[in-house]
Amino acid sequence: MILVRHGESAPAVPGVPFDLVDGQGDPALAPDGLAQAECVASRLVDAGIDAVYVTPLRRTAETAAPLLGKLGLTARVEPDLREVHLGEWEGGVFRIKVAAGHPLTLRMVAEQRWDVIPGAEPDDAFAARVRAGISRIHADNPGRRVAVFTHSGVIGCVLSLATGCSRLAFSRSDNGSITRVVVDGAMWHVRSFNDTAHLTADLVGG
Repeated sequence: MILVRHGESAPAVPGVPFDLVDGQGDPALAPDGLAQAECVASRLVDAGIDAVYVTPLRRTAETAAPLLGKLGLTARVEPDLREVHLGEWEGGVFRIKVAAGHPLTLRMVAEQRWDVIPGAEPDDAFAARVRAGISRIHADNPGRRVAVFTHSGVIGCVLSLATGCSRLAFSRSDNGSITRVVVDGAMWHVRSFNDTAHLTADLVGG
């Protein structure tokens, strides 16, 4: 399973919340995000991908679009791999609070939990749905290589479930990065994390 973090999305602006889909912020890709999507497509076009999945949030679909065009495939939507719900910090508020060094962001890191944010999705519920989504894709694609365009929180959760590490240890993957996991039933084997070799220097860390 090739996990691709979506490209850089539009910036959060105080007082101008993102549109919401099922209560979650749904920004479009920024220009750099569109460029990252093209780089991802060039990297993966010859990777032998049999199926492509996205989430209900458009930044994943927009990131997958160039690869889908090259492969002639249609993306399948896996709702359980959408980003962790951030409660009162949805709609771009999370980015603004983090940039401002809000005390709850420090507590979130110290306790390795998203749900210190008011109204955020409970950590155990988030982990359960991510496990369900990955397991469902695995069951539907035996022996196949699958690309999943998803979110940094989800990628971090997958690696936490695979390794038993703390929940947020792998939560800061770069936009447009590639993480590889081999799913073998209940055993998940991490092959790589946050590969950005396909991105030029000015597109990494956005």
